[in-house]
Amino acid sequence: MIKEYRSQMLERTLRKMHAAVPGIIASVIVNNDGLLVASYPSGDDDESIDNPTGTPQVAAMAATLMGLAERTLRRLEQGHLSRLVLESEEGIMIIYPADRAALAVLVRRDVKPGRVLYAASRARAEVIETLGG
Repeated sequence: MIKEYRSQMLERTLRKMHAAVPGIIASVIVNNDGLLVASYPSGDDDESIDNPTGTPQVAAMAATLMGLAERTLRRLEQGHLSRLVLESEEGIMIIYPADRAALAVLVRRDVKPGRVLYAASRARAEVIETLGG
């Protein structure tokens, strides 16, 4: 029996989410310290055009945004963060907390949000399970 590594499992989760929702540009899983765990499409800094979210800088920014949102909600006594949605002229970034990590998904503006939210919430559950949350 061939054992699959966590990184392979996480990349498979991201690939499956991309296949389910055409219009997802890129996705990334970052740990709470802002370190890149997995991204799809995978690539390095030389291929950042293929996956603009897959750079260490964007990973750190996503973790920072999530941390600020969680602190703000805690300060306002609004409970735990469910998701963070950033909308712009060109697209939508959705960040889901996933226990010790976060799932960030960049989507074209013309994609129906409901499909993305459903696929991302399912991917989030798989990330939590894979990372042992």
